[in-house]
Amino acid sequence: MQIDIFDWIFQFAAIVLVVFVVYHAIYIFREYERGVIFTLGRFTRVGGPGLVFLIPFVQQVVRTDLRMFVEDVPSQDVISRDNVSVKVNAVIYFRIVDPQRAIINVADFAVAISQLAQTTLRSVLGKHELDEMLAERDKLNVDIQEILDRQTEAWGIKVANVEIKHVDIDESMVRAIAKQAEAERLRRARVINAEGEQQAAAKLVEAGRMLATQPNSMQLRFFNALNDITTEKTNTIVFPLPVDLLPQGMMGREKKDKA
Repeated sequence: MQIDIFDWIFQFAAIVLVVFVVYHAIYIFREYERGVIFTLGRFTRVGGPGLVFLIPFVQQVVRTDLRMFVEDVPSQDVISRDNVSVKVNAVIYFRIVDPQRAIINVADFAVAISQLAQTTLRSVLGKHELDEMLAERDKLNVDIQEILDRQTEAWGIKVANVEIKHVDIDESMVRAIAKQAEAERLRRARVINAEGEQQAAAKLVEAGRMLATQPNSMQLRFFNALNDITTEKTNTIVFPLPVDLLPQGMMGREKKDKA
């Protein structure tokens, strides 16, 4: 009876040992996962996706995710090149392209990229003026992305995109920008008005030259002006009479009377 009990215990222990070994020897990696395998602490290979067999207690594996990560960069206090204080935050999209370097070369790549993005955001935006931050955001996104991508290449990480989300400006600076925009609109309005006056003057000069070639045309313009005035509801109309329209005899009598 005792032998049967020992046999049962031995069989149970053997089953438990087999299950334990199989559990630590067989790994299944999804399509977007990879396993960095170490043998006695030394890097061996990158396994996956699918079924991967390991030697228990001899080999260890670290799972990595190849999907796109999204990291929100906290709001940073930035002083622009024209000495304007703003708060800027951004979002970074990155993924692992080399699991070996991402696990071996950096302890925590997510924290490392977050800290690197914060310092890069402050240094890049500090070289530009406020107007450039607001108007050339796409160019700044590309500049930050290229700098981060060069620095994270040694970590086996590809920075796919960087987007500046918000540029928060102080209320007093918002009013100053509004005044500047209003002054710019007034300047453009005055320039347009002056250009219109210049074009109108050029047309009047051209019209005067054309009328000077035909003296009778001045009389036609005179009668046209009289016709326009008669449409107005006024009691008295005072209109200068050109001397050229007076008959020659009347001009002679006026000269005699003066004499």
